[in-house]
Amino acid sequence: MRAARTTTARRALAMAAVAALGAGLLAGCADDGGDEESSSSGGGSGKTTITLGLFGTMGFQEAGLYKEYEKLNPDIKIEQTVIERNENYYPALLNHLTTNSGLQDIQAIEVGNIAEVVDTQADKFVDVSKIEGVKSSDWVDWKWKQATTKDGQTIGLGTDIGPMAICYRKDLFEKAGLPTDREEVGKLWAGDWSKLVDAGEQYKEKAPKGTFFMDSPGGMINAILSSESEKFYDTSGKVIYKTNPAVKSAFDLTAKAAEEGLVQSQTQFQPSWEQTIANNKFATVVCPPWMLGTLKEKSADDAAGKWDVAAAPKSGNWGGTFLGVPKSGKNVEEAQKLAAWLTAPEQQAKLFGEMGSFPSATGAYSLPQVKDAKNDLTGDSPIGEIFAKAAETIPTQVIGPKDQIIQQGLTDNGVVLVTQGKSAKEAWETATKTIDNNLDQ
Repeated sequence: MRAARTTTARRALAMAAVAALGAGLLAGCADDGGDEESSSSGGGSGKTTITLGLFGTMGFQEAGLYKEYEKLNPDIKIEQTVIERNENYYPALLNHLTTNSGLQDIQAIEVGNIAEVVDTQADKFVDVSKIEGVKSSDWVDWKWKQATTKDGQTIGLGTDIGPMAICYRKDLFEKAGLPTDREEVGKLWAGDWSKLVDAGEQYKEKAPKGTFFMDSPGGMINAILSSESEKFYDTSGKVIYKTNPAVKSAFDLTAKAAEEGLVQSQTQFQPSWEQTIANNKFATVVCPPWMLGTLKEKSADDAAGKWDVAAAPKSGNWGGTFLGVPKSGKNVEEAQKLAAWLTAPEQQAKLFGEMGSFPSATGAYSLPQVKDAKNDLTGDSPIGEIFAKAAETIPTQVIGPKDQIIQQGLTDNGVVLVTQGKSAKEAWETATKTIDNNLDQ
């Protein structure tokens, strides 16, 4: 996913993707619709109305969770206001936090923004670690830490995450003389992203005509960097993307793949990229759970059962959101109860089953909606188990306030240029110049 496309983008057509999957399992990434929409479940005389400020399609209402909570708590009504695009939602949220006014009882915070909110607005939020029944051990460790300040206050409860795997076409692998069993495929590149490029070189030797090993340079570099504990900022908040050897190494490895013709000259989630899915033009794509929805939605009808899922070279995360409870909300006590309930393992498992939002609550992984999850695209592949295993070893990553700007510069103004004839050196110089201009450095 392009850096500018946050989890808002992948949720925007969630219901359409679910319908496309038939079994109602995995929602995908898609273009945003309108800039803003509002929806609510209505008010009620004599009842306490809890309000939520959300972005995209987070799925609580669509999965029936509001109605379920209201049935369990007859004195509560729930209303949500949704701004479709996070780039519109987040500036407004920051303004409300800065002025400490106009805040909903519960506010969503996208993972790309959580670091800035933790650093600058933590005093505006309730410490959710003190909510009755909430235990940090119920979440994957790195997710909990992302929303926790240096002095131990936790400002948000994690909803979904995006543990990465590699989705691959079994039929194209077989034609290229590569193994097709998911365990054997994972061994090709286990532990080292450079082994993924090696596998791409093997694929190219006998590749079916007109196909590429991987879908895009942007997808590749994003995956590599998502598996690093530090990428663009250090723990002190200093921008280090130009001096961090992990970033340059990821850029150079992706540039090598581009120079060798292993990746398409495509930008993810653009119409031309989507068409290459339908036309079977690539054999692998970095694959958080929600990517399966995109593949299913854009694939030809005969793609069912031809894809499978293997472990990525290293674990990484792509996407996720938090629910925070502002201190200035009208119903702080009831909002805390609702936020805790919505993010409990049982509700997160239901969201995965209905909307494809992979749980950040580890207790959900043993529940049937996750443990037994399958879909038509990947046949009998135990996708719930695969993604749960990947989630266990994702590193705690340092997230900075301008991560998305830097990421987009490295992809859209960087590695993709190598597929268009630029040298790796020229592409790096263009990318860093663009990024520094956008960061005012």
